[in-house]
Amino acid sequence: MANSVGSYIFNAVRGGAVGTSEALPGISGGTVALIVGLYDKLIGGAGHVVSGIKRYVTDVPRGRGKDRAMEQFRLVDWAVLIPALIGMAVALILAAILIAPLVESHTQYAYALFFGLVLACLWIPYTGAGKTWKAWHYLLALVCAILSFLIMGLPGANLPTHPVVVFFAAAVAICALVLPGMSGSFILLALGLYEPTMAALRAADLPYISVFVLGMITGLALFVKVLQFLLENHHHITLVVLTGLMAGSLRALWPWQSEDREILPMTDIPVTVTFMVVGFLVVTASIIWEQRKKAQAENPRRYEDMPVH
Repeated sequence: MANSVGSYIFNAVRGGAVGTSEALPGISGGTVALIVGLYDKLIGGAGHVVSGIKRYVTDVPRGRGKDRAMEQFRLVDWAVLIPALIGMAVALILAAILIAPLVESHTQYAYALFFGLVLACLWIPYTGAGKTWKAWHYLLALVCAILSFLIMGLPGANLPTHPVVVFFAAAVAICALVLPGMSGSFILLALGLYEPTMAALRAADLPYISVFVLGMITGLALFVKVLQFLLENHHHITLVVLTGLMAGSLRALWPWQSEDREILPMTDIPVTVTFMVVGFLVVTASIIWEQRKKAQAENPRRYEDMPVH
């Protein structure tokens, strides 16, 4: 029982890390999900939930029963998904209230830290398929990186907070959540809806939040199935594209830039670079630990205690 409770707490904490990242402009929730090992579970689980709901809605009214829907629901790892989603929701609200203002007041250092995190995290999709990259893979990743770099350098707009605008903005932002390297908060910032959304969360503006959540659900339902299909049927190419997107997204985390995304002269270099290195080392240590854990699971005898002579 203790192990089960511990695993629920661990998954909630991992979800909390993803939720926290989504409250911070430029930080990709998908990237953090990769770092904490939740990405495949979240995408696969969300895809099966969407399929289950779709089959329930289409089958039950026609008298076909719930078997096909329940089959999809049984494929979801609920012990991971539910705690992770709860952790994401709680952390998102807390981060919007507590962490986002802190990041805004120390933007250069915060971006430097996350720059190092994402830079080290490139190793995860790069090696995720377990296949050797060919020349055209590098070219494809480069094209995706350039596109991501250009998008992340766009100055912010100023769209109105009309419910229709909020709905579609949320639908697009949630797509960025499930794409490593793309930040949902950055999309909102580029559309001019980041501050209104954070203000709505702090003030518990239920009408705004309801429209936003509805847009998120719609966008997720439409996009997650596409991504699930790509990961299941074109895994290597999908990871190549994601690697490029993540590399280009580093533009949004460059510490020396203005609010309008203009590159500024480099200042306070020693402290800023230190934050970069710390972020890089945190993810590197996490990757090494995860690889050792995986190797131990695959070759337990290799890690048994040697006899004392």
